[in-house]
Amino acid sequence: MQVASSSLRRGLTPLRSSQFPSTSRAVLRDARRYASLKGPLTWLRQSLAPAVRKDSEEDIAAARKAEAEKGQSSVFDSIAPAADEERAGVSALVKPKIKHTEHKYSTANFKISHRKLNMLGRQIAGQPIDMAIMQMNFSEKRASKRIKSMLVVAKDHATAYKGLDASKLVVDEAWVTKGPNVLKRIEPKGRGRFGVRVHPDSRLSVVLREGKTKAELAREERARKLKRIVSSGITREDVPLRNPGPAWAW
Repeated sequence: MQVASSSLRRGLTPLRSSQFPSTSRAVLRDARRYASLKGPLTWLRQSLAPAVRKDSEEDIAAARKAEAEKGQSSVFDSIAPAADEERAGVSALVKPKIKHTEHKYSTANFKISHRKLNMLGRQIAGQPIDMAIMQMNFSEKRASKRIKSMLVVAKDHATAYKGLDASKLVVDEAWVTKGPNVLKRIEPKGRGRFGVRVHPDSRLSVVLREGKTKAELAREERARKLKRIVSSGITREDVPLRNPGPAWAW
């Protein structure tokens, strides 16, 4: 009361607390405004969301300089950027990508004798991949469809995952292995006897490698046959005779 009376005597109007909004009043006012426009959840999300501080490069450099003067700079700020030679040396230490030269693939274990499956394996061994697929396409064996699908998948995987050239792929190796499990059943026989019937399973594995194409093999075969031809020229050729006939032909 004494402070108010002294201020009135000096001709000054006393300051009331209602003239300046407090923090709670400002918050309530913003809440009512956002509630009427965008909804209370939107206002709460925007008010509680962390604000991203955008500083210019000059402000960042000045702050780092001030920290360096106080001795509070970071260890990483004192490290100079690496030179081009050092970067080249680091890149040289990086392991190069592995260059694949082959791709191995196999079928699953299915019900077939290893002797029957080995006949198909010997048929496609050493053949170009397209020729092996065509052989299995026209084969009348029951397992030819399964082997054909396996060869197609192996060709796609070799080109997609190993980076091999599809036009040069050759079935370099093909082998057959017995399955881990053998199904045994009773085989009835005459006079009340019985035996054991075995239902074997096996699988076929192949290894695809890049080899010579069919056109290259045809060119080499043609050159080999042309080399064997001995022309009857005027000059004598010092070439040994192949398959000479008998000395006396009469």
